[in-house]
Amino acid sequence: MSKEIDTATGASQHNFNEPEEKKIKSPWPGPKGMIPVTSGQAEDANVHNRAYLDNILVEMRIIDAVEPNLETKFFGKKYASPINLAAVSHLNKVLDDKSRKPMQEKAKAAKDLNVLNWIGMEENDEYRDIVAQGSDTVRIIKPFADHDRILNEIKVAQETGAVAVGIDIDHVPGINGKYDVVDSIALGPIMQSDLTKYVDYAQIPFVAKGVLSVQDALKARDAGCRAIVVSHHHGRLPFGVPPLKVLPAIKKALGNSQMTIFVDGSIMTGYDAYKALALGADGVLIGRAILRGLLNQGSKAVEEKVLKMNEELAELMMYTGIKNTTTFDPNVLHFD
Repeated sequence: MSKEIDTATGASQHNFNEPEEKKIKSPWPGPKGMIPVTSGQAEDANVHNRAYLDNILVEMRIIDAVEPNLETKFFGKKYASPINLAAVSHLNKVLDDKSRKPMQEKAKAAKDLNVLNWIGMEENDEYRDIVAQGSDTVRIIKPFADHDRILNEIKVAQETGAVAVGIDIDHVPGINGKYDVVDSIALGPIMQSDLTKYVDYAQIPFVAKGVLSVQDALKARDAGCRAIVVSHHHGRLPFGVPPLKVLPAIKKALGNSQMTIFVDGSIMTGYDAYKALALGADGVLIGRAILRGLLNQGSKAVEEKVLKMNEELAELMMYTGIKNTTTFDPNVLHFD
């Protein structure tokens, strides 16, 4: 079993020793393993994500329902939708056509849609070029063993106008039980004292991305984080619990802390987004939902996908009497 690094999401994947005819064929461009697909194996947390999402059913509350308003505030700023573009990275390396820059195309789509754009692992110069497209940005940094590198990337995020900055707390282990290595750069542990240090250093809201337990949610809160992303990073954790399954307990534990809760993981439609929001998320992050269209057609495909998801989200909101993104009710959901 060997490790392959997903440079679009940072997720480590397992390469199973299966007969060639049974191996999953990647629909993505670029070198093998650049953007791994769901394996279909029982330990692949994405399998359980999808099953959990598909077994949440919705009752109808149509009397007195009105057209909903999708406007949502994050970090004090208003956006057109609770749907955010997830913190993918390194997409500019995957296409044969080097004249295209999918990371910049994604940022342009976010600006045109008036949604929040998240950016993952990129060198500072490339990051600056992406944010020059003008979209509001959250920068997510890897847990580098070199803490000075983390502080430097926080500083660059602030200098370039990021609305928030954060760290992938879930990208610590590799599949060999050692600290992971990405693009030949060593990663290291995230102690609560480290998180507190980064929060204190940042002059903008700080996000802990990759929270999948009440315990980590409370530690992030106590470290001073303003937001968390409930996630297992596209299946980094074998047999990982679906984020939506643990989300209600996290929401309850955080109580009146005013922490913003984002969630990701297999959110492919506005219907999926509705379920996440009804279970307690303030916003959702989508990556795989836009990735193929982005790589094939650029900004236009991203905009079309998000607008379609907005329509699906609004449809379910109207069917269930939800008038805006602050009035979701988990009691409308039923678990099959």
